[in-house]
Amino acid sequence: MANAKENHPLTGKKAPAFTLSSGEETSVKLSEFKGKNVVLYFYPKDNTPGCTREAKEFSDLQAEFEALNTVVLGVSPDSITSHCKFTEKHELTVMLLSDPDHKIAEKYGAWGEKTMCGRTYMGIIRSTFFIDSKGTVRQAWTSVKAAGHAAAVLKQVREFTAA
Repeated sequence: MANAKENHPLTGKKAPAFTLSSGEETSVKLSEFKGKNVVLYFYPKDNTPGCTREAKEFSDLQAEFEALNTVVLGVSPDSITSHCKFTEKHELTVMLLSDPDHKIAEKYGAWGEKTMCGRTYMGIIRSTFFIDSKGTVRQAWTSVKAAGHAAAVLKQVREFTAA
């Protein structure tokens, strides 16, 4: 399941600012969501099994996140065109953002060395950050397993907003 990290280097600090392109071909800034909580999740690639599952689970729970004054944003290095096709194919409702040069993923520590089938390469480390309405990172999940992750994040957001 998700590996929640209260001791992640960003926890308790101001979330790194960003401006990224969305699937609607507009720029999205973190600062636009001041006064709202943000769940920012980084995923490796559109239309792969784990990434599709994660995006669908976040989309299925979107109304519950919205009821908690929380917006969900997914980020990957894929192009806007890819995001649009992915969103349409799977009827996703979460906003997907394109980080093709992985600069934002690097700021959040979601870009790093990975190993698959004995091959080492650089890529997205599936990670999620809960940013409160004041722009502070309250929780980080690293090396996330896609299945059930959205529900675990929703549970944490509920606990935070109830406090």
